Amino acid sequence: MSFMSPGSVVWFEIGTAAPKTVQDFYGPLLGWTFEVDPDSSVDGRTYTRVIAPGAPWPMGAVQQGDTGGEVINLSILSTDVAADVDKLTELGADIVVPATAVGDVTVFARLKDPRGNTFSLFSRGTSEDLAERAQATEEHMEASAYRPQPGSMAWFEIGTTDPQTTMDFYGKAFGWRFEKDETAGGKPYFNIFTGGDWPAGGLWDHSSSADGGDYMMPSILVTDVPATAAAATDAGARIEAGPESNPDGLVFARLLDPHGNHFGLFSQPTHTS
Repeated sequence: MSFMSPGSVVWFEIGTAAPKTVQDFYGPLLGWTFEVDPDSSVDGRTYTRVIAPGAPWPMGAVQQGDTGGEVINLSILSTDVAADVDKLTELGADIVVPATAVGDVTVFARLKDPRGNTFSLFSRGTSEDLAERAQATEEHMEASAYRPQPGSMAWFEIGTTDPQTTMDFYGKAFGWRFEKDETAGGKPYFNIFTGGDWPAGGLWDHSSSADGGDYMMPSILVTDVPATAAAATDAGARIEAGPESNPDGLVFARLLDPHGNHFGLFSQPTHTS
């Protein structure tokens, strides 16, 4: 099963009324570049692709306009957005934006899960050009054994005070599987398998924490978490957790950007021979 399989988290969106402010924060901090997507920019509102350093394709977008406030949401690939919206509402999700076609570019919907976290569904476009580009992207990734570079979304995280409800919802909705992470040093952390052999994200159980909360966020690979977190605070962000190390050497932090949106930073363990 490939990373572009239905049910996989393959995109993120930053909804905002101030796209330049968002770009001015994340661009210098993480090396992101931006390009306006003319096909998805409608009614005078821009939809701007987010490209990580050295990446051959975008990994997300900044969406200007009526997005339900300032919000970062993860986007999950669907083969039939309308049908999935019906299924998810039966499981307890609330509709923020119903299934909506953007020309022949894509169909998307935005929802809130039973814990109030915003996420999106989207389908691949129907045009021949878009289909060819999607296929080329997937083939390139498999052929080149592409590995995320610093500045890329290489993980996602769900924090919850009700882990059972969260696991039940996403398990039934998308077939996600959850396994306790034995490398997390005893933390109540679960790896999330969205269909592949390796975990694509994690769930942090905040039910026993006095300051815990519910969120979904992209986690960005960086080379130096403390330095990047310090630069983020200098640019107006706030550190909510970390920087902290796991016993295996992975370093992570959770932050709130200047608009109050959660995002994560992490660096991989350094292995020495």
